[in-house]
Amino acid sequence: MPPVTPSSGASAARQILTRLHDVMAARTNAQAKLNQVVQIIGEELSSEVCSIYLLRDGVLELFATRGLKQEAVHVTKLSLGEGLVGTIAEDVETLNLDEATSHPDFAYKPETGEELFHSFAGVPIVRRERAVGVLAVQHTDPRRYAEVEIEALQTVAMVLAELIAGAGLVDDRAVQARDAREAGALRLTGLRLVEGMGRGQAVFHQPRVTIEHTVAEDIEAERHRVYSAFDKMRDQIERMMSQAEFGVAGEHQDVLATYRMFAYDEGWARRINEAIDSGLTAEAAIERVQQRTRMRMREIDDPLLADRMHDLEDLSNRLLRIVSGQLGTAAQLGLRHDSILIARNLGPAELLEYDRRRLKGVILQEGSLTAHVTIVARAMGIPVLGRVRDIRRLISEGDTLLLDAQQGAVFVRPTSTMEEAFEAKLALGQKRRAEFAAMRDLPPVTKDDLRVTLMVNAGLRDDVAALDVMGADGIGLFRTEFQFLISATLPQRERQQRFYRDVLEAAGDRPVIFRTVDIGGDKALPYMNSDDADEENPAMGWRAIRLALERDALMKAQAGALIEAAGGRVLNVMFPMVSEPWEFEQAHALFEAQRARVAARGKTLPLAIRYGTMLEVPALAESLDLLLPKLDFLSVGTNDLTQFLFAADRAHPKLAERYDWLSPAILRFLSRVVRQAKTAEVPVGICGEMGGRTLEAMALIGLGVERLSITPAAVGAVKAMIRSLDAGALRARMAEWLTNPPRDMRATLTEWAEENGVVIA
Repeated sequence: MPPVTPSSGASAARQILTRLHDVMAARTNAQAKLNQVVQIIGEELSSEVCSIYLLRDGVLELFATRGLKQEAVHVTKLSLGEGLVGTIAEDVETLNLDEATSHPDFAYKPETGEELFHSFAGVPIVRRERAVGVLAVQHTDPRRYAEVEIEALQTVAMVLAELIAGAGLVDDRAVQARDAREAGALRLTGLRLVEGMGRGQAVFHQPRVTIEHTVAEDIEAERHRVYSAFDKMRDQIERMMSQAEFGVAGEHQDVLATYRMFAYDEGWARRINEAIDSGLTAEAAIERVQQRTRMRMREIDDPLLADRMHDLEDLSNRLLRIVSGQLGTAAQLGLRHDSILIARNLGPAELLEYDRRRLKGVILQEGSLTAHVTIVARAMGIPVLGRVRDIRRLISEGDTLLLDAQQGAVFVRPTSTMEEAFEAKLALGQKRRAEFAAMRDLPPVTKDDLRVTLMVNAGLRDDVAALDVMGADGIGLFRTEFQFLISATLPQRERQQRFYRDVLEAAGDRPVIFRTVDIGGDKALPYMNSDDADEENPAMGWRAIRLALERDALMKAQAGALIEAAGGRVLNVMFPMVSEPWEFEQAHALFEAQRARVAARGKTLPLAIRYGTMLEVPALAESLDLLLPKLDFLSVGTNDLTQFLFAADRAHPKLAERYDWLSPAILRFLSRVVRQAKTAEVPVGICGEMGGRTLEAMALIGLGVERLSITPAAVGAVKAMIRSLDAGALRARMAEWLTNPPRDMRATLTEWAEENGVVIA
């Protein structure tokens, strides 16, 4: 067989599609059409074997073949995952083998006579992201098929999906009904990203686009449609980039800057054009390239590269909607009832588009603990469950969902028993929240009169309202990077200044501690190019204070904005990711220089600027004696500190729950820091998630911590714990336990709390 070139590959695919068009239009039955299809494909690709397997009642059945024994048709059947064909259908992936028998999943079916053939290539026949069959070719000579041959097969498989559905061999409604019947009431599990519970109807962020026609009547007309769609998409992105503004929900469009370079990627456009050359319509060509992208995504282990592939997936959906005229997301259409949002992935600004009164939770097929959308959802108090497999197949639009992110589960089409258990748990949670709300105006004072300062973490303008609702003492950590993460362009100094002033005015006389931008590394900004974009360990990379001191224009603009916004007030500033005292000193000097510039312009200065730093990097603990005399306060960030101490990535699903915050290693470390800070008379607080859990917060108070900054949702429970606690009694016992740690510190603390009537939620 002569070698196949890219042009001859596209030509072969186009020739096949042209001939298939006539087959699809013919007045013959489905079996006759499939018999013709395998003949056409075999002839055009000079293939000795071409076979079509279709999924019927959960089993892949040989429906037509050229080259295998005809008596095997409708006799040979394979379960999903059985043999090469079953593996292709189950994984929705392509196989290309020069020796089929060498593959571990090879299954011999003697009735087919396939022992004569060595090479094998198969592609899934996909409809609505679900494999409904497999198209396979075989040769007697051992050889791998050229990439253009595989692409020709994949192109033909797209058209086959339409032919099969049109012939009634795949009934989409029957498939969905069967999936629902087989699934019935389901309990799906995933990664807990944001705790909480929610009930609502399933709503897909992007309703599926239905492609009605796959074979092009006029290739040049289809090419023109794609060019026009690209122009509209690029104009749309440029317009939205110029208009995007940080603000309240409903003001945002997509996080566009991340996608911009892909929108202008000539390689992507060329691949779509090549698919049109093969004879596909504009919609089918986009979907064809998108299918290939999805298959590649399954093979990617690099999280940064996977994120970029997600960007391309999102752009493909946008382009497909433009070319098909099926526009709009669920947010733009509006939520009509309490809803649980379903998406492959989301950007933070996309989440903010939704009506918070109706949005009760989010379920993601992808997602991670450090994703920007997770950070924003936590601030909004919306429960999120991530890494839920097959959600588009197992969940249908409108299904009733019970989301229990605390347990890492969602109940789909729940039974009455499931609903009763969920409602009971939800009611208990609401009762507790009501009890906590009743304590809003009561101070967080222990039974032995220790006043604990209880503050909240925030990052959005609306979060400041939590101060009044929860009765908190102030904002102990305001994450200023949120404004950067959900903006399509770098926020200008004036815009930053307005935002910071709004936050300070909303807080009134309560303190707000602004953490300077913690960006870079695992919080990359699309509009800031970085030579370190491919860091192997971004959480420990070029980020936060490291990046800010290198790109000091960014920090100077933020410093000036904060100083002017705080005119006439006390400004509290905290620097993240400080590893050595000189980093704090440089950042402090930069702020002081900006204060002098603001004064020179005749602007009102803050009454005072209080400087602090976060202790997240363990190395800083070894230099605290040098740094503490220069600080006004110290905050310990337990999230990063824990992963750095244990060398354990907190985003890794196998490690996320492995290392306990109540480990003696963590508690001893924190105890030393607290003692040292108190000796230096520098206030020390905790601003990580550890402080928002009642048992852990109790342990922290036992170490001598008297300042906590936590998620707003945890304030009530932590306040109830504090008011039921005898801090002096606990501190005496903690000293003993740290000297001689018990086998299980968590169990020991839990037992002590129960014996002493401490309220642990």
